[in-house]
Amino acid sequence: MRKIMALAAGVWVFAAFIVSCDTNRIFEKNINLPDEGWDKDTAVVFEIPVKDTLQSQNMYINLRNDIRYKYSNLWLFISIVEPGSKILTDTFEIVLADPAGKWLGEGLGGVKDSEVIFKRHIYFPVSGTYEVRFQQGMREDVLTGITNIGLRLEKQE
Repeated sequence: MRKIMALAAGVWVFAAFIVSCDTNRIFEKNINLPDEGWDKDTAVVFEIPVKDTLQSQNMYINLRNDIRYKYSNLWLFISIVEPGSKILTDTFEIVLADPAGKWLGEGLGGVKDSEVIFKRHIYFPVSGTYEVRFQQGMREDVLTGITNIGLRLEKQE
């Protein structure tokens, strides 16, 4: 039992060390999507508290798909809602497989993780809480095979 407790403590210390080394990360959150699929009318919403309006940042999209996903790409409708309700919208394509059908993401077996840069050198003009909303734009009422979507902000150096 003591060996198990020592091993668990060692894992926690290592994990804390790894997380503390990532000093450029400002925000990261990943959301699991329903097993039955992602409805076209359902937005995945991330709330980002912004204090620093001077720091240049990069915005990444984290995506996980499994073998049920039948396309080589994913179109997203993305809205960024600033404090005060100003809305910026964009349409963005994520390529998930090469022309031969080989998945580009990393991972073993039938699950692949992709990390894609969405915006480089962005600034948030005012402090407050921003919302970033993702909707799938694949012309299917319910899209299966996308199991997780996330958002990460890192300091631009």
